[in-house]
Amino acid sequence: MSELGKYLLYFLLGGTIVSVSTYFGSQGKSFLAAFASTFPAITGATFILIYLNGGSESLVGYAKNLLWFVPPWIVYVITMILGVPRVGFWPAMALSMTLYFGCIGLLKLAIR
Repeated sequence: MSELGKYLLYFLLGGTIVSVSTYFGSQGKSFLAAFASTFPAITGATFILIYLNGGSESLVGYAKNLLWFVPPWIVYVITMILGVPRVGFWPAMALSMTLYFGCIGLLKLAIR
């Protein structure tokens, strides 16, 4: 497969997951929307492609670093859960993204 073909496949896979999540969410099927969003298709495809292109060492390094992003993601999601009903969507989104990036910055400093 050509490089352009690979990136087209990645784009289609990501877009499909976002579309499925949005569809289920807009239909009031929040559990299915969350499942589609967190289904490890993107991560699994990334694992396969990193392994094929960079080998085991690159894959393990990626997987280990991926775990560092779980706590900031949890802060992001909890902020949305608590913030949207209190301050509305856009302020909650801005706050949750600010906290997410702040947590990433703190983690980056901590793992140096």
